[in-house]
Amino acid sequence: MSVRSVEQVIEEHQASGKYITVDGVKTFVLDWGEGKPVFCIHGVPTSSYLYRKVLKELVKKELRGVAVDLPGLGLSDRPEDFDYSFPNFAHFCARAAEELGLERYHLVIHDIGGPIGFALAAQNRDKILSLTILNTWIDVDKFQKPLPMRPYEKPVLGEAQLAATTHTTWQLMFKGLGASNTDVIPTEEINAYVDLLKRDDGGKAFLKIMRNFEDSVAFRELCHQAVQDVPYPVQAVWGAEDPALDYERYGEEIKQVANLKEVHKLPAKHFLQEDQWEAVAAHIAAITGN
Repeated sequence: MSVRSVEQVIEEHQASGKYITVDGVKTFVLDWGEGKPVFCIHGVPTSSYLYRKVLKELVKKELRGVAVDLPGLGLSDRPEDFDYSFPNFAHFCARAAEELGLERYHLVIHDIGGPIGFALAAQNRDKILSLTILNTWIDVDKFQKPLPMRPYEKPVLGEAQLAATTHTTWQLMFKGLGASNTDVIPTEEINAYVDLLKRDDGGKAFLKIMRNFEDSVAFRELCHQAVQDVPYPVQAVWGAEDPALDYERYGEEIKQVANLKEVHKLPAKHFLQEDQWEAVAAHIAAITGN
């Protein structure tokens, strides 16, 4: 039986990281280990917390694991006047990397961190050492949110859905969409996602993000530039049991656009970092040469 509370889980998570200031935004960062830097970008409704196990494995492999909380999520600030768009998040991540002294780095992307990371890589090719793609999408002009996430993009309905997102309902969603093997994840660690999501502003910034997905053809073309004719290696690692961003559509989309010979499939759902963290870290380490 676990003896920790959700509050203690979050306190431990916060104590394991640090804060930096990026363009005036107080930003939480996990920055562990030494060696080649691996910069990880999360999606929604998560934060750097999702990468905590992966980063620990990267440290064991003599790599420097870095993950920041995007503004509006996790332990970072949630400015009301911040531009919560994918292009601006890409700019923010580039600036965060500069603040952390990451001159060149291996990039790992997931969920909305995919389009954000593609834009980052396309605009900073000389800084990218490799690109590891986890469950995400690249043809942004064709993307439709998974059914459980669609209510969040609608006024009133989104606020109601957010209010209904509690520890109890999140447990059900997490087991259905998040992890294939929840037995390896303590209940309080799963519940911490909800408290980190609603921290300070009740989740208002999250709703702004959900209502601001970039879907233009121009942005799709920019994303493609991150994986086509690039000077760095690209790989995709997929939670093959993900019912939200399923492999048959989104994994194959990535494979074709990036012209990959294969996609590394894992027995996991959307949050493959939670129950397949060792395998995820092993694939990342392999592409870095460690």
